[in-house]
Amino acid sequence: MANTYIELDPENLSGFEDLPRDEPFQMLNLLRFREWAQYPDGHEHVQRGWTGREAYEEYSRAIASTFVASGAEVVWQASFQSTVVGAENETWDAMIVVEYPNADAFLAMISDPKHHAGSINRTAALADWRLYRATPVA
Repeated sequence: MANTYIELDPENLSGFEDLPRDEPFQMLNLLRFREWAQYPDGHEHVQRGWTGREAYEEYSRAIASTFVASGAEVVWQASFQSTVVGAENETWDAMIVVEYPNADAFLAMISDPKHHAGSINRTAALADWRLYRATPVA
């Protein structure tokens, strides 16, 4: 299997910061959930026995206030069905497109301590993740 990614990559994030900062953009999230969430020993959710999807739902609840404060909006979300063109092993459980008003709003959101604290649920939930910035084409 190809490389897997679960955390924001500082090197990729620096490339993001070099893009225009004052215009709306969208982020495509491709998510592959773990069968069972993997929390660090001693974390309050270890004993819950959550699936990866349930832990991701907890992540969504935990970061909801920072998401709303950033002005972000879910534009589209779907459950994966089939690969038509691409590697057979590149399957995703969920696909989500989120629109942000500008780069500063996104960066403020991910820098917020409340968002950072909630991100442990995302890490526990995901087996693999892709996050792509895009500009909608009219």
